[in-house]
Amino acid sequence: MTTIGNGPEIRGIAGKRALVTGGSRGIGAAVVRRLLDAGAEVLTTARSATSTVPEGASFVEADVRTRAGAEALAAAAEQVLGGVDVLVHNAGGARPYADSSAIPDEGWQDALALNYLASVRLDSLLVPGMRERESGTVVHISSAAVLTPIGPFLHYTAAKAALENYSRGLALELAPLGVRVNAVSPGRTATPGGETTREQWASLGVAPGETNAEDTTPLGRDGRPEDIADAVLFLVSDRASWLTGRNLIVDGGEFPMG
Repeated sequence: MTTIGNGPEIRGIAGKRALVTGGSRGIGAAVVRRLLDAGAEVLTTARSATSTVPEGASFVEADVRTRAGAEALAAAAEQVLGGVDVLVHNAGGARPYADSSAIPDEGWQDALALNYLASVRLDSLLVPGMRERESGTVVHISSAAVLTPIGPFLHYTAAKAALENYSRGLALELAPLGVRVNAVSPGRTATPGGETTREQWASLGVAPGETNAEDTTPLGRDGRPEDIADAVLFLVSDRASWLTGRNLIVDGGEFPMG
């Protein structure tokens, strides 16, 4: 068992082989660091290499928006790690538009490719190994924005809603084989991607406050990448061994239980 700082022991992660998509910054990089600290061997990926990839992780450039990109990444994972025990789908995002009618076909296609089909394709390539070993965990990073979809981001939230539905179905299919599948839905989280989105919003003349986003969460701050990473670490650890098909919303109380 591994202890993170002065925190509780994290069981079932040391020695695991983990792949994290979109792990060069923000939430993905925080997930990579948490897994490394817990003793996992980690491969991460992004469309281009950056200096912010956490030290200790292996890195490969890959574009998961295409089938060819997913196949190349799966092959790299097999070569570098020799298999994948923990798969975290973090790559995602979309640019905002003035309203839903302004979203072009390519905007819908890109959102679906990155936020939904990338996970489906990579799962289809790497989950069979988990099935054979009768062991493994998959985490899909969704978004709490699915709960309050708005026009400028309908392409993004629709893709994430599809991801959540797929995640639940995959969890039911794989549960008898010892493979767990869960989702994490971050609320407002301070990340470089989030800052870019706010800048894009401003360029459209639409402020986030005009799209039903609150100034703050009930807990008084935006989330930190580490807040989301801690949720992921829990779900892939043995502490969550009886959890599958769940969607853990980590949002500072922005969307309380109904």
